[in-house]
Amino acid sequence: MSTHLTSPDGTPASRLAFGTMQFGGNADEAASRAMFEACIDAEITHFDTAYVYTKGASETLLGTMIGAQRERLVIATKAAYDGGAGRDNILQSCEVSRQRLQLDTLDVLYMHRFDPDTDLHESLETFAELKAKGHIRYIGVSNFAAWQVMKAIRIAAEYDLSIDIMQPMYNLVKRQAEVEILPMCADQGVACAPYSPLGGGLLTGKYATGGSGRLTSDDRYAKRYGHDWMHEAAQGLSQIAEEVGTAPETLAVAWAAAHPAGPTPIISARSTEQLAPSLAALDYVLPEDLYERLSALSPTPPPATDRIEEQA
Repeated sequence: MSTHLTSPDGTPASRLAFGTMQFGGNADEAASRAMFEACIDAEITHFDTAYVYTKGASETLLGTMIGAQRERLVIATKAAYDGGAGRDNILQSCEVSRQRLQLDTLDVLYMHRFDPDTDLHESLETFAELKAKGHIRYIGVSNFAAWQVMKAIRIAAEYDLSIDIMQPMYNLVKRQAEVEILPMCADQGVACAPYSPLGGGLLTGKYATGGSGRLTSDDRYAKRYGHDWMHEAAQGLSQIAEEVGTAPETLAVAWAAAHPAGPTPIISARSTEQLAPSLAALDYVLPEDLYERLSALSPTPPPATDRIEEQA
């Protein structure tokens, strides 16, 4: 069974998480607060940010909103995207994040990405130090390959720590996590909170009608989702959504949440209007035949052994 994250008062982390990457960027303070309140109304208890998001504005704004609800929320942030995963950088990042978020204790602190130039012993010994001080409760890794997570799990055990949560990319056109990451999380008891369930907005269908967003404003996203078959899959999703009378965003998020490993997709948006169809996935029951139809829109990645004939 996966780790079940709980808030300081024991409230379970919600079935979806909300990512505040847009706070202080594409979402101003008023739009950010409105989205936060919409999430609270929908009983979202898991909020995700990072030291680097919008140059600190994301953490700072989220910190002004937590308030009296703090004890029932799970607040996650990430360190060491820039500057390496050495001791000093992790400690400095964690301290700044605690100040911005106005929290004595961060519920989850992730290593934002794998650092090949720093010994994981140094990184995880630093996490052990932070946990012993009561500055963090859970330890996460983001953007790690499965072998890197297993290495972290082994080294963490030397410090009497566990890797509690993993954050990979996962959506209908980015399915690599199905090969090793999701099965590993299920096997090792690691919670999984995948990001980008809408594929940078691709799966909303907006780009097919001339809309703008990350794929038009960010070269990294344009490259990440640049294959023609991905855009064809998005069109197929929109057609199925219209057929079943549901928003494509609702189907895309529900699909990502329906994997047998039980992941907790991180939804995000720039406004409450944009957020609503993703929030609707909380209550959407995805029938198995519809799950299979949606899965058929994109290639199933081959198994790790590449012995496709053995695939169930």
